Amino acid sequence: MVDLDILVQADPDVAAAIQKEQRRQKEGIELIASENYVSPAVLTAVGTVLTNKYAEGLPGKRYYGGCEYVDIVENIAIDRVKQLFGAGFANVQPHSGASANLAAFFSVLNPGDKILGMNLSEGGHLTHGKDVNFSGRFFDAHFYGVNHETGLLDYDQVLRVAKEVRPKAIISGASAYSRTIDFKRFREIADEVGAFLFADIAHIAGLIAAGEHPTAVGQAHIVTSTAHKTLRGPRSGFIMTNDEELAAGIDKTVFPGMQGGPLMHVIAGKAVAFGEALQPSYKDYAKQIRANAAAMAKAFEDRGVPVISGGTDNHLFLINVNELGISGRKAERILDTVGISTNRNTIPGETRSAFQTSGLRIGTPAVTTRGFQESDVETVADLMVQVLRNPEDEAVLASVRQNVLNLTANFGVPGLA
Repeated sequence: MVDLDILVQADPDVAAAIQKEQRRQKEGIELIASENYVSPAVLTAVGTVLTNKYAEGLPGKRYYGGCEYVDIVENIAIDRVKQLFGAGFANVQPHSGASANLAAFFSVLNPGDKILGMNLSEGGHLTHGKDVNFSGRFFDAHFYGVNHETGLLDYDQVLRVAKEVRPKAIISGASAYSRTIDFKRFREIADEVGAFLFADIAHIAGLIAAGEHPTAVGQAHIVTSTAHKTLRGPRSGFIMTNDEELAAGIDKTVFPGMQGGPLMHVIAGKAVAFGEALQPSYKDYAKQIRANAAAMAKAFEDRGVPVISGGTDNHLFLINVNELGISGRKAERILDTVGISTNRNTIPGETRSAFQTSGLRIGTPAVTTRGFQESDVETVADLMVQVLRNPEDEAVLASVRQNVLNLTANFGVPGLA
């Protein structure tokens, strides 16, 4: 469990802010699809003396002395993530999913090369070609999307655009897509136009590891991911491939190409989290994530709130709050006041600005970690609908806030008493 006694004495201002955050996490309902709770073991590993150690380079090939023990830790992380995903090679040093994508791109691409990614407004990620991001600034970015009627990926469109653009790389994966991604089909398209295939599995990595989503390893040339979200590790990234030549290029691009010293305390946390994901109980957890997401999506549909694509196959889904006469931004803010954390998100065919949005993205990894079952998330959906239909009714908001407190009192948060 987290013990802040030392910090309270040393820096009460920082300690007070952390204590408030602990209370928020404990008393609130976390539905942001990219967030989760690490185990006490992961939390402990990240808080160890490994934070003191510089270890530029790779295990056995460092540019600093005194790395014999951090080498052990990094090798454990590498071996475990390779076993978890069935990958031939892995680099566990990226500080985030974005830096993992940056390194993956520059390991095979040059500035100005054409890339083809999923449109951010239709479910893609900032690092898949958005003009304000490195991916859109360094590369000639083009986009594919979803069918606006069904909310499903249009693979024929992907192929059509790929033939027109002839990209050097196609990026598969998403940050707000609720259905199964056909990585095999993406590879066929990439092969047809002679492109590299990248798979960003940051959101679904935990599901893939547990066999709850088809794998991208063996289909994509390079697979990138975060270690948090459904994988329930520390906030960070990693890269995998089955190609030895690509692996060598990735290693050189991570260091010295993009990063200096790796964060060895975070790599220790990754090693622990990968070990946890190798346990049989993790498969049960991943199944429950999907069961909860499906039950919650249905609960919204049953209450007249449209769900994009009509449901979900994974850990998240989008609801169209525009149909309730409210923007995603206002919905996010008013839900925050009752202790329910979500994030606004654009939806296919968006009619509002990217700042306001018409949708909310909802995910179940964090609440599933706390032990929520289908009936619990159905209750949460009901509470959310009450708020979204009555955003100005103080009595309704007060009642929902009390119900949130009553519900969360039944479920602990890992690492908190």
